[in-house]
Amino acid sequence: MSFEQKGPASASNFEVDPRDVTYQRHQATIHFLNGVRVGLTSLALVSGITILGTSANALMVYNNTHVSSDFHLALWPDEFDLRPTVALVVGSSLVVLANLVSLIFSKAKALQNQTLAHTSITFLAPFVGFAAALIGISFFYAVNASTTVDTLQSWSCQWDYTDMRVQPYFGTLCRQSEVALYLSVILVPVEFIALMVAGGQMGLERKAKAFVPAPKPSSPALS
Repeated sequence: MSFEQKGPASASNFEVDPRDVTYQRHQATIHFLNGVRVGLTSLALVSGITILGTSANALMVYNNTHVSSDFHLALWPDEFDLRPTVALVVGSSLVVLANLVSLIFSKAKALQNQTLAHTSITFLAPFVGFAAALIGISFFYAVNASTTVDTLQSWSCQWDYTDMRVQPYFGTLCRQSEVALYLSVILVPVEFIALMVAGGQMGLERKAKAFVPAPKPSSPALS
């Protein structure tokens, strides 16, 4: 029995293109950052919806009860400032819209193929969310710091111990206002981190383009 001795394996068969390795490393990091960004975006969206729901409900209750004739005394003071609650409603609306658009672009494959639009939304959505959250919470604290004019939160929390059988249920309004406020405070660093992650993802995506593997030459067709 004879054995055919094969020549040494070509070293080129085992060569690894450093560009391919770098590209794969960048792609793995991009995939990780994209997952983190989507998670933060989802968290911001849920927080924004909660803030919007609680703040809008508090405004609705005020509008339904500040001219109510069910009581023989005024439920709300004459000098009253609704701007902090309105600021939370407007800010959370922008947060919800921005993060919803971001999630849609992240999940829709057809939209991801539009590189310019995908890149713009990836960065602009958390930027809008961060700006809206920061402005809303800053305006809330600036106005709510007044010691002469009550706001929806300060007035409802002042009377939260009152046992009420009908609206406005000051205890419930107080808790809703506090939930909206605390979530708004948390939303600022969440949107900021999402913005930083989006910036890092965009930077890596630009770098990865320089290491895209060249297409392999096609083998000649057999006649």
